[in-house]
Amino acid sequence: MILIVDDTPENLISLKRVLETHNFEVDTASSGEEALKKVLKNEYVLIILDVQMPGMDGFEVAEAISGYSKARETAIIFLSAANTELRFITKGYSSGGLDYITKPVDMDILLLKVKTFYRIYEQSRKLIEIQKALLDEIEFRKKAENKKDEFISIASHELKTPLTSVKGYVQLLERSIDKGDIPTVKKHLQKAQTQLDKLNELIADLLDISKIESGKLKFNKKNFRMEELLDSVIEIIHQSNPEFKILTIGSADIEIYGDEMRIEQVIINFLTNAIKYSPGTNEIRIKLHVEGNKLYLGVRDYGIGIDPKEQESVFDKFFRVEQTAIQFQGLGIGLYISAEIIRRHGGEVGVKSTPGEGSEFFFEIPLSAPAEN
Repeated sequence: MILIVDDTPENLISLKRVLETHNFEVDTASSGEEALKKVLKNEYVLIILDVQMPGMDGFEVAEAISGYSKARETAIIFLSAANTELRFITKGYSSGGLDYITKPVDMDILLLKVKTFYRIYEQSRKLIEIQKALLDEIEFRKKAENKKDEFISIASHELKTPLTSVKGYVQLLERSIDKGDIPTVKKHLQKAQTQLDKLNELIADLLDISKIESGKLKFNKKNFRMEELLDSVIEIIHQSNPEFKILTIGSADIEIYGDEMRIEQVIINFLTNAIKYSPGTNEIRIKLHVEGNKLYLGVRDYGIGIDPKEQESVFDKFFRVEQTAIQFQGLGIGLYISAEIIRRHGGEVGVKSTPGEGSEFFFEIPLSAPAEN
């Protein structure tokens, strides 16, 4: 928008009419004081400012405007009929003006200058937008590199832990075999197997994330019964966590079209996380219901919960809740993989949580007509 400042009504009207016929948005002020009030309230691309005015003259108005951070970069064109000497023109530039036009005004020249300032303004605005986008991209890539480095460090540690444990159990096995202590051999074998299972899960997650990144995560979709899958998952979890009571609230005695193994992977991830982040508790609830053409499944724990500002990021790649990263092991990719699996089924994932009261991780997927086959 352009602001014209002139104490002569005829000048205001004529200038305003010419600029508006060339599709410029125009505002007016009949004094320096009125102009300053308008500059404080509105944003202007250009101010056309008469030098000779009662009260504050144009130079004083320009100097005042240069003191406003909001309008400091606004272009100013001075108009003057009386002060045409070089010293006045110089004063105009030193007061913050970018141009000085003497009256009577050649409208063609004024229009040319206005269009030029507008073009400069648009180019400057675009450059600022490009600069901001570049800075945002740089910041994202720095952050991404830090996340990557952190992930590599965590992954190395997480993979090394079960490997070191297996190596230790193998050494203990050798000693027990030499002694013929079969019960101890069986005990060490079982513990080694547990660590190997953990290692296998970590490697499977790493392979999955690699396939997601390359677009090669495969799905084998067909009809299956959700409640049968859920019974099987609960039995698996009970075997490794017999102290936890897992209750199913609701029902979904219906067929689902999807990859049964991948959906099982998501539910197991939700359940194992619920158990991991619920020290001192012994109950998990699975909420299940069908609404319209969608299935809702939520896993509710009564553990540590998640801070509201971190809930939006829990499904991001490599994200680990800050206050739990040291206390609880993990790569920070299980939920990311789960979210990708659900999205590839045309569904959505989410979390509802209150710190200190627990969390409910959930997903919704269509019963049929998947997004992709």
